Amino acid sequence: MTDCIFCKIANGEFGTEFIYEDEKTVVFKDINPKAPVHLLVVPKVHVENLNELEDRELMADLLCAVKKAAKKVGLNSYRLQVNTGKEAGQEVMHLHIHILGK
Repeated sequence: MTDCIFCKIANGEFGTEFIYEDEKTVVFKDINPKAPVHLLVVPKVHVENLNELEDRELMADLLCAVKKAAKKVGLNSYRLQVNTGKEAGQEVMHLHIHILGK
């Protein structure tokens, strides 16, 4: 999707520093953090939200990226949040998982 900000970030168009990256996912700091540590886990392919995600392998990859990114920044305890749809607070219409920790 050409106008999706998270697609552009995942493709390296903004020079965003990635906390973690693999073939299918990127993890970077949220620009408006809601916790001392606030990271976003984003698939490199455009998926609008969790309701649109059919790829079980990508589901697993996203959770593996959560675990690896949390370990990399030293989080042993953290909370995950996935907003699905505008009514639930999703602001960017590209699936992403929030990692929130202290």
